[in-house]
Amino acid sequence: MLSLVRVLCVVFVVPLVVVTVFAQSNATLLREKADKGDALAQFQLGVMYEGGKGIPPDFAQSAIWFRKAAEQGNATAQDYLGVMYGAGIGVPKDYAQAVVWLRKAVDQKNADAQFELGSFYDAGDGVPKNSARAAVLYRKAAEQGNSMAQNALACAYYNGAGVPQDYAQAAAWYRKVAEKGDPNAQLIVGSMYQDGKGVPQDFVQAATWFRKAAEQSNANAQVLLGILYDSGQGVPKDYTETYFWLDIATLGEPEGIKPEDIIKAMDDAASHLASTVLLQTQERARKWFEAHTAKVNPQ
Repeated sequence: MLSLVRVLCVVFVVPLVVVTVFAQSNATLLREKADKGDALAQFQLGVMYEGGKGIPPDFAQSAIWFRKAAEQGNATAQDYLGVMYGAGIGVPKDYAQAVVWLRKAVDQKNADAQFELGSFYDAGDGVPKNSARAAVLYRKAAEQGNSMAQNALACAYYNGAGVPQDYAQAAAWYRKVAEKGDPNAQLIVGSMYQDGKGVPQDFVQAATWFRKAAEQSNANAQVLLGILYDSGQGVPKDYTETYFWLDIATLGEPEGIKPEDIIKAMDDAASHLASTVLLQTQERARKWFEAHTAKVNPQ
């Protein structure tokens, strides 16, 4: 039987990309307002250039308009401009400038900037590496509901990075992210219930969270759910479901689990199934995988 896999916290790396958050507006009208010094219009115009909404995409122009808004104190524009400097999008990559603008946004309690500046301290980009300072910033953003910061703070508690190691705190923050539907957080919460780490050991809860992640095509969760069906922990012992979830997992890309271990567990489950049931289960797994792949990658 395949042994249970302990899922370790993975440090979250900030995705340094600019995200379009405003609805498409009339470019001409926005330009008129922006040219007159309207900070919000300047920011929205920058978003339109970034996303190519109504006008051709142009990251350099996007950065120009974000700067105009940022210089007038628009916190979101300051955050976006800092991210662009950090990633070298539309402007030369410059961590020092990124930090300058992120700090301005942080001073206005912008949660995204708090998280992003925290990630700079975590990595030592543009500032001395300081995990404790990173954790402080993550907490500020996490308490405002920022999911990336909640994940990063959970990770910090899990690893004892910048804060005392505290699995209960890690579980609490991961759960907040998991409840928003994040499959990786759901996987980790399930694993913590499975191991009794930071929460009372509870295989029913483990199975519940593994299933949530598995249904979102998380291959590791599919393996762990299959294992629970094999052992009858948290779910009724069911070799059909064991084979089903492990078969789906082999079509994905489980991390840190040897393929031969999964195949061995599948072979063991298959030995308990009639040939007709095995064929039906294989077909069900194939159809499930194709249907869920289509949802993730629509034509």
